[in-house]
Formats: sequence, structure tokens, C-alpha cells
Amino acid sequence: MKLKNILIVVKDIERSRQFYHDIFGLELILDNDGNMILSEGLVLQDEKIWREFLGRDVIPENNSCELYFEEADLEGFAERLEKLYPEVRYVNRLMTHSWGQKVVRFYDPDGNLIEVGTPVAMDGQ
Repeated sequence: MKLKNILIVVKDIERSRQFYHDIFGLELILDNDGNMILSEGLVLQDEKIWREFLGRDVIPENNSCELYFEEADLEGFAERLEKLYPEVRYVNRLMTHSWGQKVVRFYDPDGNLIEVGTPVAMDGQ
């Protein structure tokens, strides 16, 4: 079995597509009327469709999961994020963990948690 995509729920799908393009360079692969598949396997789904499927409300900033990206030039990334989206809500601005990895955590426009960190070497990879 193979994990194919990660889907996140968004209120304004076009705004979110632009955000993920501006910040991470993700490109639109397929626009299917309320579902957008972006490069790297991220899928944006319109909140109205998700509510209809689930029959429940969407809870932004629920902090139960995060999208994780790696970036070698984290300082440059943090500057670009601040310049392009000064209204972004941070969990933590640029910091360094005790093991030496630099990270920044913030919410996308719909309250989906994102972490961007410097690459971590993993044994065997």
C-alpha cells in the first residue's frame, strides 16, 4: 500500500492555492471543482464539500497534525514568509531545538499547522 496524498480543508481554495504556491512553490496539478491537487501530493478541498461528506464542522487550529517541510535556508524562508504574508499567525518564530535543528511553525490562512525545519539527517537515508 502507498500513501498517495494529504488532504487539507480550506475556506477559500484559490487563496490557499496561491499561499502554497507563493510560500512553497507548489504547482496546481488538477483543479476538480472544489478539489485541487498540488505538486508534492497536497490536496486542497473546499470546506463546504468536506462538511457535506463528514456532516460535521471543521475545527481550524485544532493542532492535531501538521504539514512538515524542510528548507536548508530557513532564515531566507522566514524572511520571505514575513514579507509575503505578514499577517501569518505563528506558533513559534524561527528557533533552534536542543538537537540543533532550526524550525518555524505557523498556521496557513485556514488554521492548518505548518512546520518548516532545516533538513535532518536520518540513518539509512
